[in-house]
Amino acid sequence: MKIFVAGHRGMVGGAILRQLQARKNAGANIEIITRTSTELDLTDQADVREFMQSVLPNQVILAAAKVGGIVANNNYPAQFIYENLMMECNVIHQAYEAGVQNLLQLGSSCIYPKMAEQPMREDALLTGELEPTNEPYAVAKIAGIKLCESYNRQYGVDYRSVMPTNLYGPGDNFHPENSHVLPALIRRFHEAAQTSADEVVIWGTGTPMREFLHVDDMAAASLFVMDLDPDTYKRETQEMLSHINVGSGTDVTIRELAETVAKVTGFEGKLSFDSTKPDGAPRKLMDVSRLARLGWTYSTELEEGIRGTYEWFLAQGPNNLRSK
Repeated sequence: MKIFVAGHRGMVGGAILRQLQARKNAGANIEIITRTSTELDLTDQADVREFMQSVLPNQVILAAAKVGGIVANNNYPAQFIYENLMMECNVIHQAYEAGVQNLLQLGSSCIYPKMAEQPMREDALLTGELEPTNEPYAVAKIAGIKLCESYNRQYGVDYRSVMPTNLYGPGDNFHPENSHVLPALIRRFHEAAQTSADEVVIWGTGTPMREFLHVDDMAAASLFVMDLDPDTYKRETQEMLSHINVGSGTDVTIRELAETVAKVTGFEGKLSFDSTKPDGAPRKLMDVSRLARLGWTYSTELEEGIRGTYEWFLAQGPNNLRSK
């Protein structure tokens, strides 16, 4: 069984790689295939075609993506929609051309409308306007779902999609501007604690609610969905509504999140909120009942996961963290 993991150097791809390697070490008869972005440009159709035809994998896990927080999505909308569309189109189509029957595509909770009913069910897709700050990325991820469903429908392959909530953990991007909210807070509170700063200012009002899932839980859920037999998978999905939400099913306010990060990092100063900065969507909680019915639930509680992530952050040193 040859499994190609696209995006193995990213946070999620790296966690999936670790779990596949553990399976291999335990005796599973699998060959794990990876390529760096310099070895294989997933936005280049010819490059991806040549790779797929030469390797002929049995399974593909598409964890590669261009990702970022509110600032990055605002500043680079063209890059976010173009690069993600190209990666999805090239990997999914060339996987089909190479005879791959099983593929898993990882998306994002931002596919749902800004004002979607909470918690967000899978059938909320395409029922309203998207959050403007990340609409280009969301459109690309929606296209990825529809690519998988359309190839299933026309060609009879088994291509599945999982939609994670906000992820965090080892391998995250801790850049103060281009990262997501949790790693950005970890870095800022760490630096504030180290310099004994009096105050940390946080974007927005602190009232939006967000759900978080540890990346190791996401990796476990991804492989769980990949391993489901077709009859079980089809029992809980529909032909053109086949994606599965992955999350904890619980959320916290940004203020509560910041308070937890302050506690973990040892920051004892004041927290303040800059209401002139954008909040993003007011709430983003996933309905994970579909995945629960299939037999999977998360295992890492938020404070425990943040502590482990902070330990990983400290072990890397500031010069070893991704900066862009």
